[in-house]
Amino acid sequence: MIMADVLKFVFLIVGLLMVFVAYWLAAEALFPALVERARQQYQGHGWRITLVGLAAAVPLVALGFIVGQLAHPAAKMLGVALGSMPVLVGLVGSAGLSRRIGEGLVSRLDEQQPWRRVLRGSIVLALTFLLPVVGWFIVLPWTLISGFGAALLSCRSQRVPAVSAIPPTIPATEQAPG
Repeated sequence: MIMADVLKFVFLIVGLLMVFVAYWLAAEALFPALVERARQQYQGHGWRITLVGLAAAVPLVALGFIVGQLAHPAAKMLGVALGSMPVLVGLVGSAGLSRRIGEGLVSRLDEQQPWRRVLRGSIVLALTFLLPVVGWFIVLPWTLISGFGAALLSCRSQRVPAVSAIPPTIPATEQAPG
């Protein structure tokens, strides 16, 4: 193996982990109330959200695989969409897990920049995926499956009021006439 092959794998893995972090931050920015409800689902219902996610994801993936086997190109696209839906929704739901992890890593900047909780938690969570076998085949699938269940249960429950996405105002500084 030459150095180019090694670097190819390193940058592919680093890029994939950055994509996970980006999805979790985007979910926090776009759907803060949903992410907060998903965080509450992770509070003490890990097994329940995992079973809900598994029960909902398996039929969708199976249906996507069956529809994807049809000859028509539109059916193939629908099959890919159905099969990838649990992963995308699972990423949004697992942003709650990232926030939950990030809340354990307290910083003084959390009051001014609450998204940093998700950033810290998502970096830690993404790094757990690096552990061979356990990270690849246990932690990563569990995160996506439980995230799918947390997102589904979070859409159903409306316990948390919507969080304002408007950032705090920064006082304007006076400009010198120029």
